[in-house]
Amino acid sequence: MTTLRSETELAARAATAGRVEDLFRRAGALRHGHFLLSSGRHGDTYVEKFLVLSDPAATVELCSLWAARYRDPAGAPTVDLVVGPTTGGVILAFETARQLGVRAIFAEEVRDPDGGSRRVFRRGMAVRPGERVLVVDDVLTTGGSLGATLAAVEAGGGQVVGCEVLVDRSGGRRAVTAPSGRRYPVEALWELSLPTYEPGPGCPGCAAGLPLEVPGGVT
Repeated sequence: MTTLRSETELAARAATAGRVEDLFRRAGALRHGHFLLSSGRHGDTYVEKFLVLSDPAATVELCSLWAARYRDPAGAPTVDLVVGPTTGGVILAFETARQLGVRAIFAEEVRDPDGGSRRVFRRGMAVRPGERVLVVDDVLTTGGSLGATLAAVEAGGGQVVGCEVLVDRSGGRRAVTAPSGRRYPVEALWELSLPTYEPGPGCPGCAAGLPLEVPGGVT
């Protein structure tokens, strides 16, 4: 019985991943070339999630996959709040929360005088102490934006019950550590293994003399 359940779960995950990949490919969101990544490394494939998020029907479908995971057998939500980091996480948090019938807020990045950065809730948004919180984001690479968002949730006294991303291209990170030291498991709808390279001769794009593209999400 356990083996059958495991096989069924694996088949369901594979079907979900296939559907997510299909939505990204239809939107032209899986780009090929020579890209500067936010980590400073180079890549030959880039996931431009905003091409998917600009399609309301695709966004609704993607968020429905998360919403289904956070309802009890009677259909009631098992979370009180959905949180996402700017920028893609704003759209995802609000649509997921809309489907669940709960609140949504977003965590913005702010710069400290010492040059460091953190994420905070502004514009009257806040986590209420004891709220059950679902944290969502678009693409997991280094885990930096998720970790900073988790820190903001912890600071507000929220109880994190789940971390979800559309695409995991971290190479198997599967968990993010908040500044408190607590590690949170991360679930992804689609895991994508993409190599990255240090700039220089070891990078195929550099070696071929291809122009370096700086995607819109990299600053």
